[in-house]
Amino acid sequence: MAQGATNLVISELRERIQHLEVTSARNKQVLPFGIPEIDDRLPGGGLAFGALHEFAGGGAGTVDGAAAALMVAGIAAQTKGQVVWCLTRPDLFFPALAQAGLHPKRVIFVESDKEEDVLASMEEALAFGGLGAVVGELVRLPMTTSRRLQLAAEKTGTMGLAVRRWRRQTEASDYGQPTAASTRWRVSVLPSEPLPVPGIGRARWLLELIRVKAGECADFIVGACDATGRLDLSTEPGDGQDQASRSVYSR
Repeated sequence: MAQGATNLVISELRERIQHLEVTSARNKQVLPFGIPEIDDRLPGGGLAFGALHEFAGGGAGTVDGAAAALMVAGIAAQTKGQVVWCLTRPDLFFPALAQAGLHPKRVIFVESDKEEDVLASMEEALAFGGLGAVVGELVRLPMTTSRRLQLAAEKTGTMGLAVRRWRRQTEASDYGQPTAASTRWRVSVLPSEPLPVPGIGRARWLLELIRVKAGECADFIVGACDATGRLDLSTEPGDGQDQASRSVYSR
């Protein structure tokens, strides 16, 4: 082989190795919650980029489902770059997303008629790379499909966020089926934090980490996402109920 051709091959190999190293390093990055009690439960100290994470309401009702969507919006708000949000029902309430730190101008909404198309859009967006996060609203997430999403996320280092949204109560049982997601969470609305004067305080959630690879399950009582998308650890019982979690989906 001629010297020039040899040098070209070596150069291409070096570029491939460098690309693999950069991708590997990016995939090891995490997005910490900034709450040690939660981060200590997660491998690497936070939600992993280059991975799929699942979120659902603690019950089959719309209030808990809206809280799960708000939490996902808060997580996406803390990433860098555009966010792709795939859905079949265009009923998101933009001011509620902004309250959780995710400005609508950062979001590219992809509406599909069928859930299969939502999954396909998620996979394509994850494989594209260069995005802050890819969100998909789903009823069901089969194991084979979740593996495809996980692999697509691993290749580009993009965070995948699946919001399991039920249309009817019987569909909620599907959340018990195994998937390839790195973490699985459940969010339930609690009475809001107490105020020194009459009024509605910050919304509170029961946050359940019900599955995590190489980790243990745990429950947390947290203050809902603030204007920067961050949670706040809370242990105090509240009175009253914040309505913000109800308004992420318009009626």
